[in-house]
Amino acid sequence: MRGALVRNQGWNETKVTQTAAKPQPEVGPKPPAGELLLPEIALEDSRELQAARFRLLWDRRRFLLRASALGLLASTLVAFLIPKSYTSIAQLMPPDQQSTSALAMMAGMAGMAGMAAKAGGGLSAVAGDLLGVKSSGALFIGVLRSETAQDRLVEKFDLRKVYSSRLIMDARRRLDENTSISEDRKSGIISISVTDHSPQRAAALANAYVDELNSLVAELSTSSAHRERVFLEERLKVAKRDLDEAANRLAQFSSKNNTLDIQQEGKAILDAAGTIAGELIAGQSQLEGLRQIYTDNNSRVRSLNARVAELRRQLEKLGGTQGNGAKSPQALSSTKPEAADPPPGQATDAVGSQATNTSVDQPATQNGPMPYPTIRSLPLLGAKYSDYYRRAKIQETVFELLTEQYELAKVQEAKETPSVKVLDPATIPERKSFPPRLLIMFLGTFLAAAISVVWVLGSSQWQQADPADPRKMLAQEVVATVKAHVPWVARNGRGAEYEEKKALGG
Repeated sequence: MRGALVRNQGWNETKVTQTAAKPQPEVGPKPPAGELLLPEIALEDSRELQAARFRLLWDRRRFLLRASALGLLASTLVAFLIPKSYTSIAQLMPPDQQSTSALAMMAGMAGMAGMAAKAGGGLSAVAGDLLGVKSSGALFIGVLRSETAQDRLVEKFDLRKVYSSRLIMDARRRLDENTSISEDRKSGIISISVTDHSPQRAAALANAYVDELNSLVAELSTSSAHRERVFLEERLKVAKRDLDEAANRLAQFSSKNNTLDIQQEGKAILDAAGTIAGELIAGQSQLEGLRQIYTDNNSRVRSLNARVAELRRQLEKLGGTQGNGAKSPQALSSTKPEAADPPPGQATDAVGSQATNTSVDQPATQNGPMPYPTIRSLPLLGAKYSDYYRRAKIQETVFELLTEQYELAKVQEAKETPSVKVLDPATIPERKSFPPRLLIMFLGTFLAAAISVVWVLGSSQWQQADPADPRKMLAQEVVATVKAHVPWVARNGRGAEYEEKKALGG
């Protein structure tokens, strides 16, 4: 019995081992839920299908070639009908970051301090982000894209007529579309590219952008030097007006009173009066000596008497007393010698006493044809002339000082104003930038060939489709509906099926 149990146990173990060693069928991975299972196509069937399609295309090669030729012809026509466009590019050097504005100066100072501490990049970036200032290049780009700059260019080049736009905002939008302004992140160089149908206008617009940037940056500068320059400019206009007015008054006074330099003229008049008075005294002495010897009818006495009378008249003219009771030469010659010829020591006194009786306000032009003022009017003329001369001199000094300060302010403003340095000025482009004719011709030909291939394969698939296929029935229903609502789809009363058969060569 014990031996039977051992045999049964061994048989069971052998059975279990054989059962465990029986190969199990391999189970493939289950497809995910919702995935459509496509029927597997045999390799031979796939090759036959490809060969059939290629044979179909080979049989319809003439149609494909005609379609490709038509596509090439149409694309060539389109490529040559599109008007040429030219692009002109101007490049600007990166501006000085410390001269754009007070914020940019603060950002620049923070950047310099950071560089000294070997951490300038991060500190400068943080300072620029906190202050709202990225870079002066971004400021320049914002100024170039402003409506003010664009409106000036629209008016300068009459772009409303060029773009056939009635409103200035439409012309501004077209200009913005044709303009590209960018800044290189590494070098900071600003590029201004303008596209236009005229190469000359494209280059002129690009250079005009640079000019408008210069003028707008100068106009919008808020530095202290700019404010000082504006103040000095206004003050200089006022000082110039005051100087012109003072100089005009001095000129009118000098012209009215025949004065150029009152001091020099007074000295010359006094010297002339002294010379004439000396000759008069000498002549009177000689006349008295001749009268002791000859009578008054003697020719020598009469000649000397006439000379003395003329000297006295000239002296009276210098003194300004001829029009106030001065005697004529005939009256002086007919009087007694004592009355006609006063003693030498009393000649100048008489002149001086007579001068005091004449009004000092009488203009020099009323004292005869003398081209110079009289001795009597010298004090008053000297005072008034000095007053006018002093005012003119003061205004001239003020004008010179303001001019000097104005020039210094302009220099300082130029230092603080961001300077636009042109790296490459815009030149007239020699080649067009648009359209790419070869690319258009290639794409047009490729598109026509692809459409013809799709048409051939689709037509073949349509003919091979089962008439009871719901998709084909739906397509026929759609075609019938379109035919009913659009009369020109069916020509000469023929339906879409006839057109389809005709296209397929059936």
